[in-house]
Amino acid sequence: MERTESGARNGGAAPYRFGDIVVDPAAHALLRAGVPQPVEPKAFAVLLALLQRPGELIGRDDLLDQVWGHRHVTPGVLTRVIAQLRHALDEDPQHPRYIQTRHALGYCFIGQLEDPAGVVAGAVAGAAPEAGGESPAAFPPPPIAVAAEPVPALTELPSAAPPVWGVEEPAAPAHAWPGRWLALGAMALLAGLAAWLAVQHRAPPRPVAASVAVLPFVNLGGSPGDNYFAEGLAEEMRDALAGVKGLKVVASVSPAASRDAADARVLGDRLGVASILSASVRRERARLRITARLTDTATGFTLWSHTYDRELSDIFDTQRDIAEEVVHALLGAIPGEDSALSKRLATTRSEAAFDTYLQGMQLLRHPDLPDAADQAIAHFGQALKQDSGFARAQAGICRAETWRFQGQRSPTALENAKAACRQAEQMDPGAPEVDQALGDLYSVAGDPERALQHYRRSVQAPGQAMYAHVGMANVYAAQGHGDLALAEFQQALKLRPDDAFIHASIGYRQYLDGKIPQAVASYRRAVELDPKNAERWGVLGAMYMAAGNNAAAAQALERAIEISPAADTLANLGELRYQHGDYAAAVALRRQATTLTPDDFRAWGNLGEAMRADPASDPADTRKAFEAAASRAEHYLQVKPDDAQAVALLGLYRAILGDSAEARQLVGRAEALGGQPGEVALFNAETFALLGDPGAARQRLQAARAAGVAETQISGNYTFRRLGLWSPPPSAGTSRRTEPPAPPSSAGHPAGG
Repeated sequence: MERTESGARNGGAAPYRFGDIVVDPAAHALLRAGVPQPVEPKAFAVLLALLQRPGELIGRDDLLDQVWGHRHVTPGVLTRVIAQLRHALDEDPQHPRYIQTRHALGYCFIGQLEDPAGVVAGAVAGAAPEAGGESPAAFPPPPIAVAAEPVPALTELPSAAPPVWGVEEPAAPAHAWPGRWLALGAMALLAGLAAWLAVQHRAPPRPVAASVAVLPFVNLGGSPGDNYFAEGLAEEMRDALAGVKGLKVVASVSPAASRDAADARVLGDRLGVASILSASVRRERARLRITARLTDTATGFTLWSHTYDRELSDIFDTQRDIAEEVVHALLGAIPGEDSALSKRLATTRSEAAFDTYLQGMQLLRHPDLPDAADQAIAHFGQALKQDSGFARAQAGICRAETWRFQGQRSPTALENAKAACRQAEQMDPGAPEVDQALGDLYSVAGDPERALQHYRRSVQAPGQAMYAHVGMANVYAAQGHGDLALAEFQQALKLRPDDAFIHASIGYRQYLDGKIPQAVASYRRAVELDPKNAERWGVLGAMYMAAGNNAAAAQALERAIEISPAADTLANLGELRYQHGDYAAAVALRRQATTLTPDDFRAWGNLGEAMRADPASDPADTRKAFEAAASRAEHYLQVKPDDAQAVALLGLYRAILGDSAEARQLVGRAEALGGQPGEVALFNAETFALLGDPGAARQRLQAARAAGVAETQISGNYTFRRLGLWSPPPSAGTSRRTEPPAPPSSAGHPAGG
């Protein structure tokens, strides 16, 4: 007869053997390669149930009934014991050899059982059948051949040929440049700007059994100011779990995806995960309450939940306890993993330093304040005072200073970033956060090989992988390697297909490549995913300006200012006022921009342009503005000499200040450098116009139009109108480009963390 459950229970069944595994029901023993493996009684009972019906799918409820005697236990206990069995059998859950998960249905044994006659009777001490015990009369039927479950791809890009890349500067986000230059804003967290590509999503991926998405933790405290704490805890938890071998963790969950958090099954389908971790956080003075829940996305059942009421000083222990419960529920006990989780979750000795660090990271993730970079630097500095060995805080200073350099063109910020990164590298060489900061630094500093070296290290850490892929895409695109940039962007999108940062980066690259309608669509998608981000609303306004849609641009810019008035947004709104001849309003807006970014030469050049057109402005003050712009531009070009736009703008300033020889030399230098040909041609056209060379000016205007510069930027130029150089083409007053298509809908396509 076949082995039966009753036979297993009364000890009458012969041992099972498959691979190097021996399972002896009578001795209640499991050996692998002759070495006993500790297994809980319930886990052993589940294994016997599967072995008794090889190749047959056994439902989860059947197993719960058979082993636990009722269904009033959560399916999480079954998930946990299956994970424990996989560990004992030395089995990779991604490529199972013995136990296959049929998601939302049950499990089946897919290994090849050997003839029991071939099992050595003494393989396990005391394993011989009891006297009178009946042995099986026939070899059990072979298992049904079932392929191992594949690891799903989160998304895939179309296989179209990559675009042709021009030689560009390392893709730094553009801010308000004097003249008609559009302020595009500094991208927070500075992973670089990505290659142009078209994004296409596939059907939702199949969940992997041991997989989890960490939702943004909800702040239940009385102060919205504590949002940074809840969000920071979720980020730390996600990164720690991502380091667990055998556990798939979604890189992060976007706000758009987390809207479906109320329905775990919907969210599981979108993210392609089998479970989600959610939590609420309430902090009151020195007390902390965290309620965490792990939910099965197939059934919506709770696998595990617990409320922790503790002192705030116990935050590291609380994080560790939550992470351990998640791992135990999904994978079972893994030797050494608990201590590894503790190390990943306690990167500082001081809970005060940790709290201050989270405040700084929140400012980098959500730069809603004009001085967000400065405030972040201050918080990281305070964290270092609280723990002088906190390398991640030192790396945070490096990243924030790099951000300031990109956004404000401040050479001082670049020097500060270099010093901070050197210090971080000395404190913790090889830390993923340090390598990411160094990659960002070398990318903007024009050292692509060293940038790639550090990005390739940081990409190995799940918490940094998405940013590292985008950073490498930036470097490759700047080098003209479109195929490599495309591949890196594909990897980033696989990790997080609904991430606003990635879509914004795509949009910027589309802008650099002259694909303005696509750039507008990408930025519209970015603000859809992150509607409270002032920076991205401001950049969307700049994109609309590039498309010649000033009405939509004004709406987007005003929305950005409602959230937070940034220098680049004010400068762009001032540009709209300038184009419409309201020079006094343009002066007021641009003067406000100089107070926010006093080191940015472009802010001063913008102010000078508006004052030059405003009859109420003092000519002496106008000259001072251009002198301030020129001196700052020269200082910037000492550390970034390959910036073609900055060279062209310095040439314009010199022409306005009366230095015609240097202005001509700078025009030639800018055109020789390449990059952003439309804007460089526009700046150089104005320079030649001021130098009294209308023929050369008209040639550059023609080149600017051919490169896609919107007619509104030409028609609104005070110099071109005053000197009679603007002659409207057949479609005067509008952009030569078509209206961009609507952005893709967030409904119905897979989202990533």
